[in-house]
Amino acid sequence: MSELDKKDARLATLLQADGRVANARLAEQMHLSEATCWRRHKRLEELGVIEGY
Repeated sequence: MSELDKKDARLATLLQADGRVANARLAEQMHLSEATCWRRHKRLEELGVIEGY
């Protein structure tokens, strides 16, 4: 598995608190564009960091 950076770890923490939060809200909390946030979210799923909701 690839190493996670600080933003990946923060994203995982936010999703752990609320796995159904909207991408727009996540992006706002992460100070990222919605597209970047969505790509990071999908990458975490592909890496197996996120296994379910």
